[in-house]
Amino acid sequence: MKVKKKPWPALFPCPVVLVTCVDPQGRPNIITLAWVGTLCSDPPMLGLGIRPQRYSYRLIEGSGEFVVNIPTTGMLREVDLCGTVSGKDVDKFSEAGLSPEPAEKVRPPLIRECPVNLECVLREKIPLGVHHLFIGEIVLVHVDREVLNEEGRIDFEKVSPLVYNQGEYWSLNRKIGVHGFSRRREG
Repeated sequence: MKVKKKPWPALFPCPVVLVTCVDPQGRPNIITLAWVGTLCSDPPMLGLGIRPQRYSYRLIEGSGEFVVNIPTTGMLREVDLCGTVSGKDVDKFSEAGLSPEPAEKVRPPLIRECPVNLECVLREKIPLGVHHLFIGEIVLVHVDREVLNEEGRIDFEKVSPLVYNQGEYWSLNRKIGVHGFSRRREG
């Protein structure tokens, strides 16, 4: 028997990402986010849920650009640090020991230590409640060669991405099936 609970964001797991943005003078900042998701494949778009009180909210809204950087499980300390201090007070790149790398199509930098980086242009902002949804179009993707498989696709075992589940970080790096698995077995 199922137990009924009041509505809450019970969808899991949520990908953990480091989003980079810049202030009007070009100084970079990083925000750790878990309210992130794919929204459209053509054109490729993703969504970020950010509270208006966050320092990065104003930076993304002002510049209209951001980079979504996918960290590895080996970056847990840096990820958590970037989610617990404000960029108003701290240079998160310096504090976390991360390396900014120039992007090609947007002003915010990539994070060199993250094996996958998605350059995005802000297309829309939608107020939802305590979070606002930033919809970004992915204009360029960078992938470290070391995490690609023989077919040139991302090998998620090599990336070893993080996910967030109800206040806890988890790893996500083992394939257990493929899309269409049940149909293949029947045929």
